[in-house]
Amino acid sequence: MPFRCLKSQFSMRRSDISLGNDLQSIWIPGDGRCLFRSVVHGACLRSGKPSPNESHEKELADELRSAVADEFIKRRADSEWFVEGDFDSYVAKMRQPHVWGGEPELLMSSYVLQLPITVHMWDKKKNSLKVIAEYGQEYGKENPIRVLYHGYGHYDALQSPSDGLQTKLSKRW
Repeated sequence: MPFRCLKSQFSMRRSDISLGNDLQSIWIPGDGRCLFRSVVHGACLRSGKPSPNESHEKELADELRSAVADEFIKRRADSEWFVEGDFDSYVAKMRQPHVWGGEPELLMSSYVLQLPITVHMWDKKKNSLKVIAEYGQEYGKENPIRVLYHGYGHYDALQSPSDGLQTKLSKRW
């Protein structure tokens, strides 16, 4: 991966909240990059680096988006069937910073970063988080990047006390 998390001042945002299960929701701006921002935020924390400031997070998200689009092309034979519409148009559209990402982009992000990604959602009936998707399990199941999906197209980062523990895979960051 061509980008690295830089050391930056860690600052908790006012809307960060504890969700039980030792997880904390980290607010991510809803600027069309929230999926990519959430993933790079989690990758930085996972590697033991402080969370990136908002402008650096934006840069990292755009770099990840570009790498994800390249990964789609690299894996075209395996991914063409699950994207909506014309493959080339989809990839070109996904390169634009305001276009929302979803499940296909989470899968490609796990390939690009060679890290597991777990997607959580709030279960209102049980008043707790539930895992709704896991990507990149071939890269291990320990200490995944965690994101929170709100069900209406927005993702936030999730942080756990174990974030920051270095693993063999996270050293590449």
